[in-house]
Amino acid sequence: MKKILIVDDEPKIVQIARDYLERAGFAILVAHDGKLALTTARVEKPDLVVLDLGLPQLDGLDVTRALRRESNVPIIMLTARGEESDKLIGLELGADDYIVKPFSPKELVARARAVLRRFENASLGGETIRVADVSLDVKKMRATIAGKSVDLTPTEFQLLATLAREPGRIFSRAQLLDAARGVAFESYERAIDAHVKNIRRKIEPNPREPRYILSVYGVGYRFADK
Repeated sequence: MKKILIVDDEPKIVQIARDYLERAGFAILVAHDGKLALTTARVEKPDLVVLDLGLPQLDGLDVTRALRRESNVPIIMLTARGEESDKLIGLELGADDYIVKPFSPKELVARARAVLRRFENASLGGETIRVADVSLDVKKMRATIAGKSVDLTPTEFQLLATLAREPGRIFSRAQLLDAARGVAFESYERAIDAHVKNIRRKIEPNPREPRYILSVYGVGYRFADK
């Protein structure tokens, strides 16, 4: 049974989310503030974290930063903030998805399943992708750049693998959304830009002058073919 950690300081939201996710077959852990969330995540090792951005003591962005320093556990952000910048910051920090409050409990269940499925699918195949000095072990979700191991989130790994499988091919943002199990981001294509920025920060010698993931103006991205 997959374990999901719900982190929110609003009891009603926690109860609704818990009820629906338990009915869907998940085991549920709960934390009402950022510090307890980190402690619970370290001890219980959940398969997914549903994380509110507006938390007491330690906000959701700080919790995301801390979790990403320690693991690649999938993260779905909950936010009541309408500012696009908040969503982008969360995605750039390594969150896999976001849901804006108020949300449908059924949508939360669908998003949780989609993110977990993406994580599982990314590690099912046995292939190894090699392009120049980039090596991707799909089954173990391990990325090696010029002999150096790089930690990527499940979403980042899947996007990088999609591009690297076909060097030189131009992918639109919509195609990359679909590769990342598009249900997770709906039509929010700027989420792809946020993830690519994060991948570049991790794999490029100079993210401002990328040598691996290249932008195609007005279209999307391609992996360098040489």
